[in-house]
Amino acid sequence: MRELRVTSWKRQGHDRLYVNLPDGTAVAWADRTTGEITFLDRKYGDAAVDALARQDPGPPQSGPTAAPIPDSLPPLTPDNDLAAERPGTGLLDRIAARVLGRRPGRAAEARVGAELDRLTKRGWHVLHAVPLPDGPDLEHLLIGPGGVFTIHTRHHPEKAVWVGDDTLRIDGADPQPYVADLRAEARRVAAALERHCGFRVPVQPVLVWVDVSKLDVVPTQLEVRVYQERQVASLGPMSGALDPAQVERVHTVARDRRCWLTA
Repeated sequence: MRELRVTSWKRQGHDRLYVNLPDGTAVAWADRTTGEITFLDRKYGDAAVDALARQDPGPPQSGPTAAPIPDSLPPLTPDNDLAAERPGTGLLDRIAARVLGRRPGRAAEARVGAELDRLTKRGWHVLHAVPLPDGPDLEHLLIGPGGVFTIHTRHHPEKAVWVGDDTLRIDGADPQPYVADLRAEARRVAAALERHCGFRVPVQPVLVWVDVSKLDVVPTQLEVRVYQERQVASLGPMSGALDPAQVERVHTVARDRRCWLTA
C-alpha cells in the first residue's frame, strides 16, 4: 500500500482533512466539524481511516513563553551586505554563465524580481541571490508585514504544469519532489532568521511559473503558494504577520551574509 499523507484544508467555512497519495491525488476526506469521512477511492478506505486516526492534533495551546535570546551578528559591513545583489548574481549563477555563456531561466528570474521590487512601495523589502552554505542560492527573499516568503522561479515555456501536495509534473513527466523540498527550505530559512531575531519568523515558500501554457494546483496545496508571474503582486496587501519593528529587524538580519553561513 502506498504511503498516505494527511493535509488540512480550510476554505469558505469548510474545515477538512484530506488523505492524499504521494502524487497529491486525494483518496478521502474528513469533515472536522461533523467527523464524517467521504471516500473518493474505496480501495484505500481502511488505509485512509488509519491515516486519519494517526493524525496528530498538535500540542495544546499554552500561555506565552519568554522570547529566546538571539545570537548577535557583528556590525554590517559592505562586503557582507546582500541588499545590492540583483537577481541571478549568486555564485552558482556566475559559474553557470561562465561555463554555458548564459544561465537558463535567468531572464525569467529577473522578470519576477522586477515584480517583487515594485512591492517595496508597500512596506516590503526584497533580497535577491541570498547565498546558502550548500546548494543553490535563494533566488528571492520577500520580507514585510505579511511575513517572509522564499520565492523560486521556474521557466518552462508552453508547458503544462501540475502541482500536488509534495510533487509536481511538467507535461505529464515523472513527478519531482520539488514542492516538499521548498517546504524544507522554508523551515531552514525560518530557523536561521529566528536564531538572530529572537522571535518567531513565519516563512512560506512561493513557486512562480513563467510562460507556462497551463497551471493546475490541487486544492489541498496550502503550504506552498503557487503563482504565475503577474500574480506575485497579490502578496503586496498581506499583513498581520510582522509589525513594522519586526519587519525592519528581519530585514537587517537577512541582508547580512553571515546570517546564512550556518543555515
